[in-house]
Amino acid sequence: MTGAGIRDVADRAGVSVGTVSNALNHPEKVSPEARDRIRSAIAELGYVRNDAARVLRAGRSSTIGLVVLDVRNPFFTDLARGAEEEAAQHGLSVILGNSDEHPGREAGYLDLFEEQRVRGVLISPYGDIDARLQKLHERGIGAVLVDRASGDRRFSSVSVDDVAGGRLAVRHLLDTGRRRIAFVGGPAGIRQVADRLAGARDAVAGVRGATLDVVPTGALTVLEGRRVGLELLAGARPDAIFAANDLVATGLLQALVMEGSARVPDDVALIGYDDIDFASAAMVPLSSVRQPAALIGQTAVRILLEQEEDDVAAPPRQVVFQPELVVRASTAG
Repeated sequence: MTGAGIRDVADRAGVSVGTVSNALNHPEKVSPEARDRIRSAIAELGYVRNDAARVLRAGRSSTIGLVVLDVRNPFFTDLARGAEEEAAQHGLSVILGNSDEHPGREAGYLDLFEEQRVRGVLISPYGDIDARLQKLHERGIGAVLVDRASGDRRFSSVSVDDVAGGRLAVRHLLDTGRRRIAFVGGPAGIRQVADRLAGARDAVAGVRGATLDVVPTGALTVLEGRRVGLELLAGARPDAIFAANDLVATGLLQALVMEGSARVPDDVALIGYDDIDFASAAMVPLSSVRQPAALIGQTAVRILLEQEEDDVAAPPRQVVFQPELVVRASTAG
Protein backbone atom coordinates (compact mmCIF):
# COMPACT_ATOMS: atom_id res chain seq x y z
CA MET A 1 0.00 0.00 0.00
CA THR A 2 1.23 3.51 -0.78
CA GLY A 3 0.19 6.74 0.90
CA ALA A 4 -1.05 5.01 4.02
CA GLY A 5 -2.41 7.34 6.69
CA ILE A 6 -2.82 7.19 10.43
CA ARG A 7 -6.39 5.84 10.07
CA ASP A 8 -5.09 2.94 7.96
CA VAL A 9 -2.61 2.13 10.72
CA ALA A 10 -5.37 2.26 13.34
CA ASP A 11 -7.60 -0.10 11.31
CA ARG A 12 -4.77 -2.57 10.71
CA ALA A 13 -3.74 -2.58 14.40
CA GLY A 14 -7.34 -2.74 15.63
CA VAL A 15 -7.09 0.41 17.74
CA SER A 16 -8.40 3.97 17.61
CA VAL A 17 -6.72 6.83 15.78
CA GLY A 18 -6.13 8.45 19.17
CA THR A 19 -4.26 5.36 20.39
CA VAL A 20 -1.98 5.49 17.34
CA SER A 21 -1.36 9.19 17.98
CA ASN A 22 -0.49 8.47 21.60
CA ALA A 23 1.83 5.63 20.55
CA LEU A 24 3.71 8.04 18.29
CA ASN A 25 3.78 11.03 20.62
CA HIS A 26 3.21 9.72 24.16
CA PRO A 27 4.17 6.02 24.12
CA GLU A 28 4.02 5.80 27.91
CA LYS A 29 0.21 6.15 27.64
CA VAL A 30 -0.17 3.03 25.47
CA SER A 31 0.14 -0.58 26.59
CA PRO A 32 3.17 -2.54 25.33
CA GLU A 33 0.87 -4.96 23.46
CA ALA A 34 -0.90 -2.13 21.60
CA ARG A 35 2.43 -0.46 20.82
CA ASP A 36 3.69 -3.71 19.29
CA ARG A 37 0.58 -4.04 17.09
CA ILE A 38 0.91 -0.43 15.98
CA ARG A 39 4.62 -0.83 15.14
CA SER A 40 3.79 -3.94 13.09
CA ALA A 41 1.02 -2.09 11.24
CA ILE A 42 3.33 0.84 10.49
CA ALA A 43 5.96 -1.54 9.09
CA GLU A 44 3.45 -3.47 6.99
CA LEU A 45 1.81 -0.35 5.53
CA GLY A 46 4.97 1.68 5.11
CA TYR A 47 3.38 4.59 6.98
CA VAL A 48 5.54 7.71 7.26
CA ARG A 49 4.34 10.40 9.63
CA ASN A 50 4.15 13.99 8.40
CA ASP A 51 6.16 15.55 11.20
CA ALA A 52 5.93 19.09 9.84
CA ALA A 53 2.13 18.91 9.87
CA ARG A 54 2.17 17.35 13.33
CA VAL A 55 4.28 20.20 14.67
CA LEU A 56 1.83 22.74 13.25
CA ARG A 57 -1.08 20.94 14.90
CA ALA A 58 0.54 20.22 18.24
CA GLY A 59 2.84 23.23 18.44
CA ARG A 60 5.68 21.01 19.66
CA SER A 61 8.31 18.98 17.87
CA SER A 62 9.41 15.46 18.75
CA THR A 63 13.07 16.26 18.13
CA ILE A 64 15.84 17.77 20.24
CA GLY A 65 18.85 19.42 18.62
CA LEU A 66 22.32 18.66 20.01
CA VAL A 67 25.48 20.54 18.96
CA VAL A 68 28.87 19.23 20.11
CA LEU A 69 32.39 20.55 19.65
CA ASP A 70 33.89 17.47 17.99
CA VAL A 71 31.94 14.33 17.17
CA ARG A 72 35.23 12.45 16.68
CA ASN A 73 35.87 12.72 20.41
CA PRO A 74 34.36 9.64 22.11
CA PHE A 75 33.43 11.82 25.09
CA PHE A 76 30.85 13.62 22.95
CA THR A 77 29.72 10.33 21.41
CA ASP A 78 28.96 9.01 24.90
CA LEU A 79 27.25 12.29 25.81
CA ALA A 80 25.06 12.02 22.71
CA ARG A 81 24.15 8.42 23.53
CA GLY A 82 23.07 9.45 27.01
CA ALA A 83 20.89 12.23 25.59
CA GLU A 84 19.42 9.88 23.00
CA GLU A 85 18.58 7.20 25.57
CA GLU A 86 16.81 9.71 27.83
CA ALA A 87 14.97 11.32 24.91
CA ALA A 88 13.72 7.92 23.73
CA GLN A 89 12.08 7.38 27.12
CA HIS A 90 9.86 10.35 26.26
CA GLY A 91 9.18 9.41 22.63
CA LEU A 92 11.67 11.97 21.34
CA SER A 93 14.61 11.83 18.94
CA VAL A 94 17.95 13.66 18.96
CA ILE A 95 19.45 15.37 15.90
CA LEU A 96 23.22 15.66 16.22
CA GLY A 97 25.25 18.55 14.82
CA ASN A 98 29.06 18.77 14.89
CA SER A 99 30.42 22.33 15.11
CA ASP A 100 34.00 21.04 14.74
CA GLU A 101 35.08 23.95 16.97
CA HIS A 102 33.97 26.41 14.27
CA PRO A 103 31.64 29.34 15.12
CA GLY A 104 30.13 29.43 11.62
CA ARG A 105 29.11 25.78 11.69
CA GLU A 106 27.76 26.21 15.21
CA ALA A 107 25.60 29.14 14.07
CA GLY A 108 24.42 27.18 11.03
CA TYR A 109 23.13 24.32 13.16
CA LEU A 110 21.33 26.69 15.51
CA ASP A 111 19.68 28.35 12.50
CA LEU A 112 18.63 24.93 11.19
CA PHE A 113 17.19 23.87 14.54
CA GLU A 114 15.25 27.11 14.78
CA GLU A 115 13.83 26.60 11.28
CA GLN A 116 12.85 23.04 12.20
CA ARG A 117 11.19 24.27 15.40
CA VAL A 118 12.89 21.62 17.51
CA ARG A 119 11.64 20.88 21.01
CA GLY A 120 14.82 22.29 22.52
CA VAL A 121 18.56 22.59 22.05
CA LEU A 122 21.47 21.06 23.94
CA ILE A 123 24.81 22.62 23.07
CA SER A 124 28.47 22.45 24.00
CA PRO A 125 29.31 25.95 22.76
CA TYR A 126 32.52 27.10 21.17
CA GLY A 127 32.28 30.74 22.23
CA ASP A 128 29.79 33.19 23.69
CA ILE A 129 26.37 32.34 22.28
CA ASP A 130 24.12 33.80 24.98
CA ALA A 131 22.50 36.27 22.57
CA ARG A 132 21.72 33.49 20.09
CA LEU A 133 20.24 31.25 22.78
CA GLN A 134 18.14 34.17 24.04
CA LYS A 135 16.69 34.51 20.54
CA LEU A 136 15.77 30.83 20.57
CA HIS A 137 14.18 31.28 24.00
CA GLU A 138 12.03 34.10 22.66
CA ARG A 139 10.85 31.74 19.91
CA GLY A 140 9.81 29.20 22.53
CA ILE A 141 12.83 26.92 22.08
CA GLY A 142 14.60 26.13 25.34
CA ALA A 143 18.32 25.49 25.61
CA VAL A 144 20.65 23.70 28.03
CA LEU A 145 24.43 24.04 27.93
CA VAL A 146 26.28 20.73 28.16
CA ASP A 147 29.89 20.22 29.28
CA ARG A 148 30.06 23.92 30.15
CA ALA A 149 28.54 26.00 32.90
CA SER A 150 26.50 29.11 32.15
CA GLY A 151 28.72 32.00 33.24
CA ASP A 152 25.90 34.40 34.15
CA ARG A 153 23.44 31.59 34.96
CA ARG A 154 20.96 32.84 32.35
CA PHE A 155 20.58 29.35 30.93
CA SER A 156 20.46 25.92 32.47
CA SER A 157 23.64 23.91 32.21
CA VAL A 158 25.06 20.48 32.99
CA SER A 159 28.80 20.39 33.40
CA VAL A 160 31.78 19.05 35.30
CA ASP A 161 33.93 21.23 37.56
CA ASP A 162 36.86 21.47 35.13
CA VAL A 163 38.86 23.75 37.45
CA ALA A 164 38.72 21.01 40.07
CA GLY A 165 39.58 18.47 37.38
CA GLY A 166 42.69 20.37 36.32
CA ARG A 167 43.74 20.73 39.94
CA LEU A 168 43.18 17.00 40.51
CA ALA A 169 45.34 16.02 37.52
CA VAL A 170 48.32 18.23 38.36
CA ARG A 171 48.24 17.49 42.10
CA HIS A 172 48.53 13.84 41.16
CA LEU A 173 51.59 14.59 39.01
CA LEU A 174 53.12 16.61 41.84
CA ASP A 175 52.44 13.81 44.31
CA THR A 176 54.48 11.45 42.12
CA GLY A 177 57.44 13.82 42.45
CA ARG A 178 57.15 15.64 39.11
CA ARG A 179 58.04 19.32 39.03
CA ARG A 180 58.56 20.39 35.38
CA ILE A 181 54.99 20.12 34.11
CA ALA A 182 53.61 21.07 30.69
CA PHE A 183 49.96 21.75 29.97
CA VAL A 184 49.09 20.86 26.36
CA GLY A 185 45.78 21.89 24.83
CA GLY A 186 43.76 24.54 23.05
CA PRO A 187 42.40 26.70 21.57
CA ALA A 188 42.28 28.79 24.73
CA GLY A 189 38.88 30.17 23.68
CA ILE A 190 37.27 26.86 24.61
CA ARG A 191 36.01 27.38 28.14
CA GLN A 192 36.72 23.81 29.22
CA VAL A 193 40.38 24.18 28.22
CA ALA A 194 40.70 27.48 30.06
CA ASP A 195 39.15 26.02 33.22
CA ARG A 196 41.40 22.95 33.20
CA LEU A 197 44.42 25.19 32.79
CA ALA A 198 43.24 27.38 35.68
CA GLY A 199 43.03 24.32 37.90
CA ALA A 200 46.51 23.23 36.82
CA ARG A 201 47.95 26.63 37.69
CA ASP A 202 46.23 26.56 41.06
CA ALA A 203 47.80 23.17 41.85
CA VAL A 204 51.31 24.34 40.98
CA ALA A 205 51.07 27.62 42.89
CA GLY A 206 53.02 27.51 46.13
CA VAL A 207 54.77 24.19 45.41
CA ARG A 208 58.50 24.81 45.71
CA GLY A 209 60.39 24.12 42.49
CA ALA A 210 57.25 23.37 40.47
CA THR A 211 56.72 25.02 37.09
CA LEU A 212 53.93 24.89 34.53
CA ASP A 213 54.60 25.62 30.86
CA VAL A 214 51.62 26.09 28.55
CA VAL A 215 51.90 24.57 25.07
CA PRO A 216 48.85 25.55 22.96
CA THR A 217 47.31 23.39 20.26
CA GLY A 218 45.14 24.44 17.34
CA ALA A 219 42.62 21.69 18.12
CA LEU A 220 42.00 18.95 20.65
CA THR A 221 43.03 16.11 18.36
CA VAL A 222 45.45 13.18 18.21
CA LEU A 223 47.37 14.82 15.37
CA GLU A 224 47.93 17.99 17.37
CA GLY A 225 49.07 15.95 20.35
CA ARG A 226 51.56 14.08 18.19
CA ARG A 227 52.90 17.33 16.71
CA VAL A 228 53.47 18.85 20.15
CA GLY A 229 55.01 15.64 21.42
CA LEU A 230 57.67 15.74 18.73
CA GLU A 231 58.39 19.39 19.53
CA LEU A 232 58.80 18.59 23.21
CA LEU A 233 61.22 15.77 22.41
CA ALA A 234 63.37 18.18 20.41
CA GLY A 235 63.53 20.80 23.17
CA ALA A 236 63.68 21.06 26.95
CA ARG A 237 61.59 18.03 27.84
CA PRO A 238 59.22 18.27 30.86
CA ASP A 239 59.04 15.43 33.34
CA ALA A 240 55.21 15.43 33.26
CA ILE A 241 52.45 16.44 30.85
CA PHE A 242 48.81 17.26 31.53
CA ALA A 243 46.85 17.02 28.26
CA ALA A 244 43.57 18.91 27.97
CA ASN A 245 41.82 15.77 26.73
CA ASP A 246 42.54 12.11 26.03
CA LEU A 247 42.83 12.56 22.27
CA VAL A 248 45.70 15.02 22.74
CA ALA A 249 47.20 12.66 25.33
CA THR A 250 47.02 9.78 22.85
CA GLY A 251 48.93 11.80 20.24
CA LEU A 252 51.53 12.76 22.83
CA LEU A 253 51.93 9.12 23.83
CA GLN A 254 52.47 8.10 20.21
CA ALA A 255 55.17 10.73 19.74
CA LEU A 256 56.95 10.01 23.01
CA VAL A 257 56.96 6.21 22.82
CA MET A 258 56.67 5.25 19.15
CA GLU A 259 58.51 8.10 17.45
CA GLY A 260 60.83 9.19 20.26
CA SER A 261 63.00 7.67 22.91
CA ALA A 262 61.10 8.76 26.02
CA ARG A 263 59.79 6.20 28.48
CA VAL A 264 56.32 6.76 29.94
CA PRO A 265 56.13 7.26 32.89
CA ASP A 266 59.83 6.83 33.79
CA ASP A 267 61.03 9.86 31.79
CA VAL A 268 57.71 11.66 31.28
CA ALA A 269 54.49 11.07 33.21
CA LEU A 270 51.33 11.70 31.17
CA ILE A 271 47.72 12.31 32.18
CA GLY A 272 44.70 13.13 30.02
CA TYR A 273 41.11 14.20 30.56
CA ASP A 274 37.68 12.59 29.85
CA ASP A 275 38.67 8.92 30.42
CA ILE A 276 37.40 7.75 27.03
CA ASP A 277 37.31 3.98 26.46
CA PHE A 278 40.59 4.04 24.56
CA ALA A 279 42.47 5.48 27.56
CA SER A 280 42.56 2.12 29.34
CA ALA A 281 43.53 0.26 26.15
CA ALA A 282 46.40 2.53 25.04
CA MET A 283 49.92 1.11 24.54
CA VAL A 284 50.66 2.56 27.97
CA PRO A 285 47.28 2.75 29.75
CA LEU A 286 46.53 6.44 30.30
CA SER A 287 45.78 8.05 33.61
CA SER A 288 42.89 10.44 33.12
CA VAL A 289 40.29 12.63 34.78
CA ARG A 290 36.90 10.99 34.30
CA GLN A 291 33.73 12.85 33.34
CA PRO A 292 30.28 11.15 33.44
CA ALA A 293 29.59 11.80 29.75
CA ALA A 294 26.38 9.77 29.35
CA LEU A 295 24.97 11.15 32.60
CA ILE A 296 25.60 14.71 31.39
CA GLY A 297 23.52 14.01 28.27
CA GLN A 298 20.73 12.30 30.20
CA THR A 299 20.51 15.06 32.79
CA ALA A 300 20.43 17.79 30.15
CA VAL A 301 17.42 16.21 28.44
CA ARG A 302 15.61 15.83 31.77
CA ILE A 303 16.17 19.49 32.64
CA LEU A 304 15.01 20.60 29.19
CA LEU A 305 11.74 18.69 29.49
CA GLU A 306 11.17 19.56 33.16
CA GLN A 307 11.45 23.27 32.42
CA GLU A 308 9.14 22.91 29.44
CA GLU A 309 6.43 21.27 31.57
CA ASP A 310 6.74 23.73 34.47
CA ASP A 311 3.64 25.93 34.53
CA VAL A 312 5.56 28.75 36.21
CA ALA A 313 8.75 30.08 34.66
CA ALA A 314 11.36 28.06 36.50
CA PRO A 315 14.78 29.56 37.18
CA PRO A 316 17.66 28.06 35.18
CA ARG A 317 19.27 25.04 36.80
CA GLN A 318 23.03 24.59 37.13
CA VAL A 319 24.09 20.98 37.62
CA VAL A 320 27.82 20.50 38.25
CA PHE A 321 29.30 17.02 38.59
CA GLN A 322 32.63 16.40 40.27
CA PRO A 323 35.45 14.79 38.25
CA GLU A 324 37.23 11.60 39.29
CA LEU A 325 40.93 10.79 39.06
CA VAL A 326 41.69 7.47 37.34
CA VAL A 327 45.31 6.39 37.83
CA ARG A 328 46.92 4.02 35.34
CA ALA A 329 50.40 3.11 34.15
CA SER A 330 51.16 6.41 32.36
CA THR A 331 51.71 8.09 35.75
CA ALA A 332 51.89 5.22 38.22
CA GLY A 333 55.35 3.89 37.36
